[in-house]
Amino acid sequence: MNDLPSLRIGGLTPLTTIDYPGELAAVVFCQGCAWRCTYCQNDHLWPPHGDAELPWSHVLSFLARRRGLLDAVVFSGGEPTLQSALAAAMQQVRGLGLKVGLHTAGPYPHRLARVLPHVDWVGLDVKALPADYDALTTRRGSGVAAWRSLELLLAHGIPHEVRVTVDAAQFPADRLDALLDRLRDAGTPEVVLQPCRDRQGHACVDAALLEGATRAHHHAFRGISVRG
Repeated sequence: MNDLPSLRIGGLTPLTTIDYPGELAAVVFCQGCAWRCTYCQNDHLWPPHGDAELPWSHVLSFLARRRGLLDAVVFSGGEPTLQSALAAAMQQVRGLGLKVGLHTAGPYPHRLARVLPHVDWVGLDVKALPADYDALTTRRGSGVAAWRSLELLLAHGIPHEVRVTVDAAQFPADRLDALLDRLRDAGTPEVVLQPCRDRQGHACVDAALLEGATRAHHHAFRGISVRG
């Protein structure tokens, strides 16, 4: 474990069955995010440095001990592509014989392009139509960057999942329909809708809206589903 990358880590989930489809995975939560999404539940990961960061060396040692029990490691956040050490960390995970997953919102298309050769699967959060991003993220130009990342992902052909977090304040039925139409026109094969949840875990959107959207658009995608 020489020449360890200086990855800043705000948390670790040792085992999950839901963060990498079909695989038993650990999740590494990368510290730092430039966006300030209004419904974010991981705001403790926003600052570039956290109060209780985990050394990458400790995480890598843990993963080495879990070989044979884990199938994959997912880098989540925060925003993993914010950190220049991400690609090196991914290569070390692959060196353990584990698959690499990435959860990203796509704020840095050029950085996403650099790490894709080291990734086996991507979960991309598409938050809104391009014009609606700035109000949600409080960052100018965020919509252009995110949708460029979607284009890169679709062109690369890597296995992926496009997820839309549906917030009642952000997505009345017409806006959700417009977003799904835009994703269809972009060539997105599959979409997962997931309800925004408050701090107590309660959904911030009527389930009927999600179910109605899946019915209305089921011919537009190879797969469209709701994840609770």
